[in-house]
Amino acid sequence: MQYGIYYAYWAKEWGGDYARYAQKVAGLGFDILEISCAALAETAPAQIAGLRAACEAHGVRLTAGYGPAPGENIASPDPDVAKNALAFWERTFPVLQELGVAVVGGGLYSYWPVDYARPFDRRADYERSVAGMKKLADLAARFGLTLCMETLNRFEGYLLNTAAEAVQYVRDVGRDNVKAMLDTFHMNIEEDSLEDAILAAGPALGHFHVGECNRRPPRGGSRLDWGGIGRALRKAGYAGAVVMEPFVLAGGGVGRDIRVWRDIAEDGSEAALDRAARDSVAFLRRALEG
Repeated sequence: MQYGIYYAYWAKEWGGDYARYAQKVAGLGFDILEISCAALAETAPAQIAGLRAACEAHGVRLTAGYGPAPGENIASPDPDVAKNALAFWERTFPVLQELGVAVVGGGLYSYWPVDYARPFDRRADYERSVAGMKKLADLAARFGLTLCMETLNRFEGYLLNTAAEAVQYVRDVGRDNVKAMLDTFHMNIEEDSLEDAILAAGPALGHFHVGECNRRPPRGGSRLDWGGIGRALRKAGYAGAVVMEPFVLAGGGVGRDIRVWRDIAEDGSEAALDRAARDSVAFLRRALEG
């Protein structure tokens, strides 16, 4: 397994110039930097080239994540919205390919975060999502991309909440480059057993996010059994990326969307965040590799 971190651990806004994070995460002991797909298609070519060069210079691989906006909902009953979703990815996939990204994860099958004030028909949305994902997967395959469907907790989404639902969705789409994605934060809310959920996903598991129950970086002595999670991953034969996704800073678009109304970090300075990330990835390597 290789270990990564999502850039937004340090950021308060979605998107931005990721090149500076490549050197940072390499120095902290990570193999992977995960970036957002937001605004990638509008990013200047020179900036994209600079990011790829920085990753190559520091031996860092990129993965990408995204929570589509309401206007990019592939499951929408509005044909124009579903068409816009495909158009978003048509613009974004070539940029991901240029960056060497092979895995894209998130709530790609719907939109995020879900607005429950809006009426919805879960069964119909699911059927439209599967049909749209077949088209999207075929497009992604042209760019060497695997799309990973993240199970979200019930407060953030309604289509896929559990590993079993994600596996069924993957089967219904029936494309080799569509996989399931699990996240310990969401699993802690929805699954009876994190280990059983990992084993249920089995070979369908394409991407794995980690974080404490309060979205701090993983660490020893917490409520999560990281050793058990590691044993389940190894038993399932998972050899992909393990990307931590801590959200600990209030403020900005990230804090608003993740509902971080107060700093979760005991010390929100960049130096303290760096130390916590370095300690966390070292802990994860020990705990998950056994």
